[in-house]
Amino acid sequence: MSATPTADLVLTGGPVHTVDPVHPYATSVAVRGDRVVAVGHDEVHDLIGPATEVVDLRGRLLVPGFQDAHVHPVGGGVEMGQCDLSGATGADDCAALIRAYAEAHPDRPWITGGGWSLEAFPGGTPDRHLLDTLVPDRPVYLVNRDHHGAWTNSRALEAAGVTRDTADPADGRIEREADGHPSGMLQEGAMLLVADHAPPVTPDEQLAGLLRAQALLHSYGITAWQDALLGEHASMADPAPAYRRAATEGLLTARVRGALWWDRTRGLEQLPELLYRRSEFTVGTLKAHSVKIMQDGIAENHTAAMLAPYLTACGCASGNAGISFVDPTALGEIVTRLDREGFQVHFHALGDRAVREALDAVETAQRANGRRGNRHHLAHLQVVDAADIPRFRALGATANIQPLWAAHEPQMDELTIPFLGPQRAARQYPFADLVHSGAPLAAGSDWPVSSPDPIAGLHTAVNRHQPGSDRPVFLPEQRITLGAALTAYTAGSAYVNHLDGTGTIAPGKLADLAVLDRDIFARPAEEIAQARVEQTFVGGRRVHHAPDA
Repeated sequence: MSATPTADLVLTGGPVHTVDPVHPYATSVAVRGDRVVAVGHDEVHDLIGPATEVVDLRGRLLVPGFQDAHVHPVGGGVEMGQCDLSGATGADDCAALIRAYAEAHPDRPWITGGGWSLEAFPGGTPDRHLLDTLVPDRPVYLVNRDHHGAWTNSRALEAAGVTRDTADPADGRIEREADGHPSGMLQEGAMLLVADHAPPVTPDEQLAGLLRAQALLHSYGITAWQDALLGEHASMADPAPAYRRAATEGLLTARVRGALWWDRTRGLEQLPELLYRRSEFTVGTLKAHSVKIMQDGIAENHTAAMLAPYLTACGCASGNAGISFVDPTALGEIVTRLDREGFQVHFHALGDRAVREALDAVETAQRANGRRGNRHHLAHLQVVDAADIPRFRALGATANIQPLWAAHEPQMDELTIPFLGPQRAARQYPFADLVHSGAPLAAGSDWPVSSPDPIAGLHTAVNRHQPGSDRPVFLPEQRITLGAALTAYTAGSAYVNHLDGTGTIAPGKLADLAVLDRDIFARPAEEIAQARVEQTFVGGRRVHHAPDA
């Protein structure tokens, strides 16, 4: 009888949170090739041979690799190499960074980048005049952190021919001064009026952005993700070619599911293009089998689609209930066809009306096609009507949450709650209601909108306040357990990513793993955010090792 083959890698000596309900806890894991071959305790040591790499966990926590179910890595990585305002804490910081970047890049015909926060400026709407003083000689186009608006200077507006006579597009708004002249702030679809005139990002810049982002995400323990936008939108060039190039050249170490962009200005005539792109951009660990439909905007600029109108600054009902970017009747037809073709539909749905419209479309597709296992999911879910909470479980639709947004911070307290009113504001990010209803949960960051760090997301989902914040707990009744949050970031996101061989640590599963520097289950919930990822493995291959670990 031949001896049992030894393992290539054994991680031992620390708690292992497997996210496997049958065997939730272990202290040792063995890996051979790209798969886990044993999960247990001291008996796993029998698989250690002369060539086995042994990682002594020394009490540190081993978990399945995190997966981000909604993220924009190529755009985030490219912006890291442009005028990056993500670290700015206010208008003065933004101004200093913009001036410094412009001075350091005198040959750039346009100043592009972004990452500024809405709360840095009154009403979330900076104007062209500040930019004109900072960069008077060149066009400037800077998207905000949520990528639903852009800040431009006068040169950029002139280059694009945007004047007081330019009409608002159907899916956006030009903010205006008292005389009707564009203020320099463009919302939603109006961003394209200027973005289409800015110099395109080159293929080499996109590949560099992807690799920069991949290294960052691996450093946070992320082994797989769903890119929520493969296509051209606003100032973001189509990232799909960069992914295909990275996959073809062996540079893509993560597992990626891409959501092909649904052009809301067109209809089902674009379906043949999507089918072609699904084939064209499925290579190696890249799978382009999802379609992204942005059904509404965001609450801060009053474009999230609501069942009732927003309030005005005086607390009165306005005439604006947000924008449904796709007609609800057409949405049902679109989702039915996409579902029939085997596409997963990835909805952007923040407002309660958009959530209902997306769920209605899924229900329409199921009535027509039956359940086809395409695992449709709704991202963001800022406001969900109570009547729609149980529909997630009933329809098998996954609630794709972005936990970092479920907290008191200036954008929430100053630009959202006053315009929703107390009743709607109390229904924001209803994580606990969704969990208790039996809804499937996945989790993501929407980076570069917010930090891609899943540990910060775990902290906020459990505590309902952001790490380091001194603000009150946000709707404490919607806190969820650490176990539920971790499951969303691992097995839940693996489910929507159709990566059934990942998401838990069990024999036969792919060895996608993350080593944290402490056992976050053994410490107070208020300390979750203090944890750091020390090592990350994809298929048993180490893709991140903290230098001081």
